[in-house]
Amino acid sequence: MSAPDLALARKVLAAQPFSALLGTRLTAFGGGEAVLELDIRDELRQQNGFVHGGVLGYLADNALTFAAGTAAGTDLITAGFSVDYLRPADGVLLRARARVVRAGRTRVVCRCDISTEDAGGAEALCAVAQGAIAVSAPPGGAPDPGA
Repeated sequence: MSAPDLALARKVLAAQPFSALLGTRLTAFGGGEAVLELDIRDELRQQNGFVHGGVLGYLADNALTFAAGTAAGTDLITAGFSVDYLRPADGVLLRARARVVRAGRTRVVCRCDISTEDAGGAEALCAVAQGAIAVSAPPGGAPDPGA
């Protein structure tokens, strides 16, 4: 995927069994940015009724990697990321907006804001993340020199 292609990126997301299980949607992809959305449902909550932190971590990981994909193609793997939880996540929708901070030949650094949306459409920031995405060499080759 040398140029941003939302349809192809959605196929990549759909090929992830865990993302399909959760019902994650890719709503934007291109220009160094990606947006993932996930409807909040009871199965995603922890014992106090808030969205489980692992769900937020999953969204951050995937959004960071998809944002990196807008700059570096599909041969990517998460090298590491951190999440800071700012407030409990509740509402009807989770939205992860990620953007490229710097794209290098072998590593892409990205940031992500995760917010909740309530039934009235009001958003509240609940977590922030930063990560490094490794550009992996395709089998039998070097990383794409254009990345």
